This record gives sequence, C-alpha cells and structure tokens, in this order.
Amino acid sequence: MFGKRGNEGPKTTRPAAAEPAVPARAPVAAVPEPGFSPSRSAASSALIPPSSVAPAAAAPEPEQVRERSESYYTTKAQVFAALIDTIDLSQLARLDAESAREEIRDIVNDIIAIKSFAMSISEQEQLLADICNDVLGYGPLEPLLARDDIADIMVNGARQTFIEVNGKVQSTNIRFRDNQQLLNICQRIVSQVGRRVDESSPICDARLPDGSRVNVIAPPLAIDGPALTIRKFKRDKLTLDQLVRFGSISPEGAAILQIIGRVRCNVVISGGTGSGKTTLLNCLTRYIDADERIVTCEDSAELQLQQPHVVRLETRPPNIEGEGEITMRDLVKNCLRMRPERIIVGEVRGPEVFDLLQAMNTGHDGSMGTIHANSPRECLNRMESMIAMGGYSLPPRTVREIIVGSVDVIIQAARLRDGSRRITHITEVVGMEGDVITTQDLFIYDILGEDAGGKIIGQHRSTGIGRPAFWDRARYFGEDQRLAAALDAAAQEVTLP
Repeated sequence: MFGKRGNEGPKTTRPAAAEPAVPARAPVAAVPEPGFSPSRSAASSALIPPSSVAPAAAAPEPEQVRERSESYYTTKAQVFAALIDTIDLSQLARLDAESAREEIRDIVNDIIAIKSFAMSISEQEQLLADICNDVLGYGPLEPLLARDDIADIMVNGARQTFIEVNGKVQSTNIRFRDNQQLLNICQRIVSQVGRRVDESSPICDARLPDGSRVNVIAPPLAIDGPALTIRKFKRDKLTLDQLVRFGSISPEGAAILQIIGRVRCNVVISGGTGSGKTTLLNCLTRYIDADERIVTCEDSAELQLQQPHVVRLETRPPNIEGEGEITMRDLVKNCLRMRPERIIVGEVRGPEVFDLLQAMNTGHDGSMGTIHANSPRECLNRMESMIAMGGYSLPPRTVREIIVGSVDVIIQAARLRDGSRRITHITEVVGMEGDVITTQDLFIYDILGEDAGGKIIGQHRSTGIGRPAFWDRARYFGEDQRLAAALDAAAQEVTLP
C-alpha cells in the first residue's frame, strides 16, 4: 500500500495474489484505530483530521445499520490489523478525501482476496465502508452523522447507542468494538477544537465541524464506559417559514417574531432541554440587518449567523493545571469593549446574566440569549436567582427593575409529550406593580386534545392585545403597519371548538 518509498508520492504496492499473507512493515507512529493508546490519540487525529476527510456522502439506508454478527466483527478486526501493517498513514494523509478512500478500499479488497474470507458482496461493501470510517472518520458513528433526520445521538458505552428521531428516542444496533475504541473516537472529536478528555480531565464540551454540540464524560466518572452525546444540527438550517409548516408557530405569530427580531427588541428565549431554543435563536437572527455588528458568546460555538459582520467568541476550560479558564462572564464583559451593536449569548446559565442585562440596558438593543425555564414567569425568577449566584448584594426590587428595564420579550419554547416542539408563549415584559414584574402574553398555544395516533392537537391564538408595549419601537423602524396587520389577522382567526 503506502510503503516506505523515500520521497516518492503516495503509490500503492498491492500484494500479489499468490502471496500467503499481506506483507508487513514497521508499525505506524500514530494509528487512528480502535485500541491505540490514549497518549497517541491527539497525534492520530492531527495526522488525518476527520474535518479534512469527508465522511460518506450519502445518508445510509436503514439496512446499513442492521445488527451484525460476532463473526463480522472478528473478520473486521483481522482485516483492519492487516491494513494497518500495510498502509503508511503519513502518505495517506497527503491525499484528498476521495483518493484516500479509494486507496483504502483497494487494499482492503486485496486483503480479503488473499486471506480468502467468505463474504457476500453486501457484507464486503459494508466492511469497506466501516474500515474507511474507522481510519478517516468517526467509526460506527458515521452512518448516524450522515442522517439528517436524527436530532440527538446518545452513546452509553460501547454496546448501547440511542438516537432521537421526530422527538422520540429509539435504540439502534450501532456498537463499538470496545470502550477503548469509543474513547479514542471521543478524543479525536474533542482534539479538533483544542480540548482533551481522559482520566485526568474526564468531562469535555466540544463541537463537530458542522457546529453540532458534543459532550463527553469518560471513566472513572462514567462507570459503564465513555458516554458521548451529540446534539446534531441540520445541514439546512430551519427558518420561521419552516417552523410554520411544522406547526411550531402560526403564520401571524411568525410575522410578529420577524418584527421582534427586526426592531431590535431585547429577547430571551426560554425553554427546557431539547425544546428548540438554539434553533429558534438561529431563526430570529436571520432578521438582523446586514450592516449591524454582532458578537456571539457561547460555550461551544454552534450559532451560524448569515450576516457578514459577526464575531464569534467561545469559552475555554481550565488546562490540566487548573489555570487559563475563560468563562462566559469573561466573554460577555469583553465583548462590551468590542463595539457590538447586538450581543447574542448562546446559553445563559450563571452570573453572566447580570452582564447581559447591563448590556441590553446600555445601548445594545436587540441583544438575545437563551435560558432554561419552563414558563415566562419561571424565566424571570431564574434570572433573579442567577444574579444572586453572582454574589451581588442587591435588593430584590432593584434586581427586578434591572430585568424590566432590559428584557422586552420572552419567547417560550416547549417540547410536548408527543415529541413535537411548539412556541407556547410570546410574552412582553411590561413593567412593575409594587414588587411584582408584570407581563402580557401576545400569543399562546392551547392544547385541545390528541388524535388517534397520540399526536397532540393544539392551536396558536392571539390574546387580543392590539397595541404591544414595543409598538413605538415598531413605528420607529417602520414596521407598525405590518405589526397591526399581523395582530388583526390573529384576532380574526376562528377558534376551533
């Protein structure tokens, strides 16, 4: 295969058919194969980074992830060992993605012929695909990453892999050879963004090249083997129009959300885990003007804004000595010095909420963020709690006045029990009565029942508010007529019995 040839380019040296075994060569310095030592994982991932070698192009058919026999895995291990003894990864790394796959396929076919493995054509094709994924990609995860209908991939050790499709979690037959192979793949993923996961640093947040969110927790914290969770993002980003087609919001509600994004309202998107907060935030940012300077702050950079003037910031965990950590609060403080017009915080989960509120209230109108909460009222309470977590000794009324002066709109997203995702509230923060923050709902989602298939039937409806609190802001941006038309159309909808 890629034998030692001095300064020659990558060429293939195929073993002759009459040879009894595949010719061996000196061991490769770094081999991205299940079972190579953790200390060499960074070298191997740097040698042939998955981001530069494309995975399988087409999404797999269901039969490509069918359960395989023990004999299949035994054969695969033998073929892989022979391949590693034959191939020179330093030469392979110089090839483009397609050429590298072709070279691997050619030598694997020769190995199968020489060793006389009894395999059907479909089994051989599957073996070729699996080995290419092991060397160049993310191993058994590749068929799942290629599918665009999967929202989450959850790997609980080498033998259990679950996925979420259409809001429902289901088991798969994907498995890894052992926990070491799974840990090596985890190391390969996190090393691409300059992070590490091992026994000394067993928890890590990272991202894939497409922005998909990755969390890894390794032994000894994960008792049954490494736990890998991937929150996948669709290749084609969702828009508000698509959310309307999916029933997540009504057309009139979508028009109001467009206006909210356009007229620089300060927005907090609230919702539980997996409710679609980041997706909705991506949708709203599409209506930001192209001439605005945007600074994003995230734990793992996953927002994909289309505007030309965007600065993306990402937190950094501490190093092995426990130093060098850059927190979300550090990023929010720093971005105030970067002349932003809008600040977007991917997820607010701590004292940085105070800095974000201060930014919203000091000339950075149109800033946005997401927060974990189950209702708009709970969202307000959580912001108060997170400010208290920062050690601020402010009276509760002062904290609430800061919130009222900063936040204009709370958009509540929810994942219903049938797996569907809905925008359940568009709520304005109006002011204070005494020590209580007052709000008013513009749109809410009513659950009316469920059909025979268990799908929830509901309806988005206007609460009849004809003049929202951000009306003057809409008039300033020339959107008052469109806002009035959307509110009138929503008020005229016929309520289902």
